[in-house]
Amino acid sequence: MIKVSVLGATGYTGQELVRMLAQHPEVEVVGLGTQSYANQAYADVYPHFRQIVDLTCREANDPALIEQADVVFLALPHGLSVPYAEKCLAQGKKVVDLGADFRLKNPEVYRAWYKKTGPAAELLQQAVYGLPEINRELIKKTKLVANPGCYPTTAILALYPLLKEKLLDPSFLIIDSKSGVSGAGRSLKVGSLYSEVNEDFKVYGLPHHRHAPEIEQELSAAAGEEIKVSFTPHLVPLTRGMMSTIYTRPLTAEADKIKEVYQEYYSEEPFIRIYPQGEYPHTKWVQGTNFCDLGFSLDLRTGRLIIISVIDNLTKGASGQAIQNMNLMCGFEETLGLPKVALFP
Repeated sequence: MIKVSVLGATGYTGQELVRMLAQHPEVEVVGLGTQSYANQAYADVYPHFRQIVDLTCREANDPALIEQADVVFLALPHGLSVPYAEKCLAQGKKVVDLGADFRLKNPEVYRAWYKKTGPAAELLQQAVYGLPEINRELIKKTKLVANPGCYPTTAILALYPLLKEKLLDPSFLIIDSKSGVSGAGRSLKVGSLYSEVNEDFKVYGLPHHRHAPEIEQELSAAAGEEIKVSFTPHLVPLTRGMMSTIYTRPLTAEADKIKEVYQEYYSEEPFIRIYPQGEYPHTKWVQGTNFCDLGFSLDLRTGRLIIISVIDNLTKGASGQAIQNMNLMCGFEETLGLPKVALFP
């Protein structure tokens, strides 16, 4: 058994972490840190944990949260993770950061997009970008994982194999993404109110959403050249779920070749499902799971390849992926404690 603390446990990604960690056969949750609910029982903040998680929330800066744990999850707002990560590493703990502080390898890019000073270079160099399907072996060896963003997870998993195998024109990548409202977090915002979101559909973060440089960083590594993408996120009236529809220019006219590359890269991946041509995944089919479902259509009439990539933004898009990374870091079976059957209907 390993002991785990979650800092930021009362946000949506934090409670999703606790939900799955509470059922993980190799984990004991020993600490829950919060900025808003210190000294309150966790089951009072989230009543669905009654008789399941019998812990009281502590201030996020309580030293015991780190001291008592073997692994610490940082489910904190952007810009707050660095001092906690430093303390964890100094004490020999493993860290999974669900924020953006360690995702971008270029400090200048981080400063330009987040308007904050990122971690020192020495600390940043220790971090591994935590997309298991791409960086599995590096994740196994590190003590600091930068958990990917939700939108980048959909885009990178869809495009990485095809760019790596030179099957796409890297100058033509359009990523049209939609997310459920839980992606905005639990804090009170007018734009997240039911009456504001219901029966509405809107673009946000255009043209400079902070996930764009993260997508470009990883796709550039795959292509071996600098990649620029057109990325447009939308908010849809769902609680949870995310879909990216990606428009590209293929360098092959053979749909079987595209399918063959996807199978080569992902057939052994426990959390990726490739759909047959002509079938396209729904957000409902991954709800509450750690799957990324991929479908594609090669349109010879327009000379375009359209890829559909679907995840649950709170699971594979955040907390499920974080636990997948923890499993790798700790030498557990990668799928341990992670749900595979969707909540339906």
